Amino acid sequence: MSTLSPLPISDLSMLDCREVWMAVAEAERHLAELKGLCESLPNQSILISTLAIQEAKDSSEIENIITSHDEIFADREEEAAPGAVKEVRHYVEALQVGFDDVRQSGLIRLKTLLDVQARIEPRKAGLRKLPGTVLKNPATGRIVYEPPQSAAEVEALMDNLISFLHAEDDLNPILRMAIAHHQFESIHPFYDGNGRTGRILNLLILQREGLLDLPVLYLSRYITTTKGEYYRLLQEARDKGLWKEWCLYMVRGVSMTARSEIALVKSLRDLMQETKERIRTRLEKIYSQDLLNNLFHHPYTKIEFVEKDLGVSRVTASKYLEQLVAEGILRKEKRGKSNFFINEPLFQLLSNVSLR
Repeated sequence: MSTLSPLPISDLSMLDCREVWMAVAEAERHLAELKGLCESLPNQSILISTLAIQEAKDSSEIENIITSHDEIFADREEEAAPGAVKEVRHYVEALQVGFDDVRQSGLIRLKTLLDVQARIEPRKAGLRKLPGTVLKNPATGRIVYEPPQSAAEVEALMDNLISFLHAEDDLNPILRMAIAHHQFESIHPFYDGNGRTGRILNLLILQREGLLDLPVLYLSRYITTTKGEYYRLLQEARDKGLWKEWCLYMVRGVSMTARSEIALVKSLRDLMQETKERIRTRLEKIYSQDLLNNLFHHPYTKIEFVEKDLGVSRVTASKYLEQLVAEGILRKEKRGKSNFFINEPLFQLLSNVSLR
C-alpha cells in the first residue's frame, strides 16, 4: 500500500534557511539573464528547433535511449529513422505540445501532461489502471520504491498535484518546481514515459511562473551527469524527508543549466552573425535571411529543405548549397541516396555543450 501523501508538504521549515534562499536567488538571476537574452534574438524559433534537440537527446539518454547528434540531425525528419532518433523526435514534439498548451491556457492541466506523455509513448498512453508497477535497481533487481497502485489513488494524487501547481501561496516557483517534480515521479502515473514527462513538467512550471518564455533550459543534461545523486536524493526525500537536500540539488541544477544555456545562446548568436557576414561578403547575390535561417534550423540541411524554406526551384536550391560548399561555409556529405550540407561550426557547437 502506498504511503505517498498529497501536497503540500506539511512542514517546509527546513527550506527557510540562508543556504536555500541564496541558491534560489542565484538561480533566479541566471534565469532572468537567459530569458532576457532569448527575448533579444530576432529569430527565436531557431533556438527551439536546435536547442530542443539538446534536451531531447539528454532526457532520452537518462532512459538508456542512446543516439548521437550526427544521427539526430541527419535522420530527424526521415520516416525510416532509427528507433532512438524517433524517440528523440517524439520528445521534441511533446515539449512543443506542452509549451503551446501552457502558453494558450496559462495553466498546467492534467490534459496537458496526458498529451505530453502520449507524444512520448504513443502506444502506452494514459494513467496507470492496473497494479503491479514497482521501481527496481537496474543493477541488482532490488525493489527500491513502490508507487501508488490503485487507479483511484493515482488519479486523486494527480488531481492534487495539479492543484498544487496552481496554488496561490508564498512558495517560491523554483522550489515549487522541485517539489512538484519529486511528487510526479513518486506518483509514477504512467506505464512508461514518467521520467521524460516529469522533466518536461519542470520547464512547464518555469514557463507558467513567468521565469521562461521558451523551452531552452535543459535540466536533463544536469540530471544525466549527476544521475546517481538524482536517484539517491529522490529516495532520501521519500524515506527520510530530506527536502532541503533535494530542493538544493534541483535549484543548483537550474543555476548550472541556465549558465550553460546563456553561454550557448551567446555563441549561437555570434555564429549566426559571423555566418551572415561571410555569406553577404562572398555570396551577396544568394544571401537572404531565409537562407541563413535554414542553415541554423537544419544543421544538416538538404536541397529539399532549401526548396521549401526559400520557395525556390530544386535547381536553384542545389546551386545555392553548392556555392556555400565551394566557399567553405558548408560541408557536403553523401549518405545513402541523400546529400547533406552540414553547418559544421553549428554542429560542433551543439555537440560540445557542457555544464559550467
